[in-house]
Amino acid sequence: MFTRTLGRSGIEVSPLGLGCWAIGGQIYRDGKPTGWGEVDDTESIRAIHRGLDMGVTLLDTADVYGAGHSEQVVARAIEGRRDRVVIATKFGNVFDESTREAGGREASREYVRRACEASLRRLRIDYIDLHQFHIGDYEWERAAEVRDSLEELVAEGKIRAYGWSTDDPERAHLFAEGPNCAAIQQRLNVFEGNHETLAVCEQENLASLNRGPLGMGLLTGKFSESTTLPESDVRGGWNFREGDVAQRLRMLEQVRDVLTSNGRTLAQGALGWLWARSERTVPIPGFKTLEQVEENVGAIAHGPLNLEQMAQIEEILGHTS
Repeated sequence: MFTRTLGRSGIEVSPLGLGCWAIGGQIYRDGKPTGWGEVDDTESIRAIHRGLDMGVTLLDTADVYGAGHSEQVVARAIEGRRDRVVIATKFGNVFDESTREAGGREASREYVRRACEASLRRLRIDYIDLHQFHIGDYEWERAAEVRDSLEELVAEGKIRAYGWSTDDPERAHLFAEGPNCAAIQQRLNVFEGNHETLAVCEQENLASLNRGPLGMGLLTGKFSESTTLPESDVRGGWNFREGDVAQRLRMLEQVRDVLTSNGRTLAQGALGWLWARSERTVPIPGFKTLEQVEENVGAIAHGPLNLEQMAQIEEILGHTS
C-alpha cells in the first residue's frame, strides 16, 4: 500500500480515509433533515473495522455529523485501536445534541476550545490528530483569530495539527501562514473542484483532503434518470432528468470506459483519478455499509490512473462540458 502525508505535520496516513458524515444519522436545520437517511450503528462499526483491517488509518468526521453521533460511533469503533488510527474532526457549526437541531455558527476563541473539549469527550481520546475549521466562508477579517486559537491547542497537546474545510484559495493561504496548519479539505472529484485551492496545498506543503470524491455517490454509477431519493436524504432534491446532476450523469457515461479500465469499478476509477491528479490528495469517501468500504479501499490495489488515462478523461470532458 502506498501512503500519503498530512502536509507539514509529517503524519503518515493511508492514501484514502473513511468519511464519516453518512454514519452520523439525521440532523435537522429549520426542521428539515440534512443527513443521509437511516443508519445502523452496528453496521457502521463493522464497516470501520473492515476498513482498518484492510489498511485504512484515517477517519474523518465532524462534531455536527448527526449532532455528535458520528463522533460517538467512531469512538466505539476505535476502542482498543487508537494507536492504529489518525482521527480528523471538525468544528464551527452550532448544534444541540439532545434535539439534533443545528443552527448558526461560532468560532470565538472560547468556542474553539469548548468544541475541541467536546469532541475529545465524544471521541473518548486524549488528543485530535487533525482539527479542522468547518465554516468554509467564514469572515476573512476574523479567520486569523481562529487559526491562532488552533495554534494554542497544538501548543497544549490537545491537537497535533489543524486545517480548514474551505474551497477558497485565499482562505487556504491565510491558514497556511500558521506553522501547524497541515491540510485543506476541499470538494474535488472528476467533475467538480477548485484547482486553485489544490495548487495552494501543493505550494504550501499541505494535504488536500477531498470531500465528495465520488460526487456524493454520483460517480459510483448507481444512479440513473429514473432514480428518486427520499426527502430524509440530503440528496433528496436532486433531479436526475435535467440540470447539473443529469448533465454529470451523461458525462459519466462518456468517461466510464476509461475509469473502469484495468478491472476497476467506477468508484475505484474516480479515486484513482484523484491520486493521479496530485500527490497531495487524500480522498475521504463516505460509506454506510461494509461493502462500500471494501469497494472503496479496494481502489488502493489499483493505484492512480496513468498519464494516458488522465489525458483521455481530460480530452473527453473538455469536449462534453
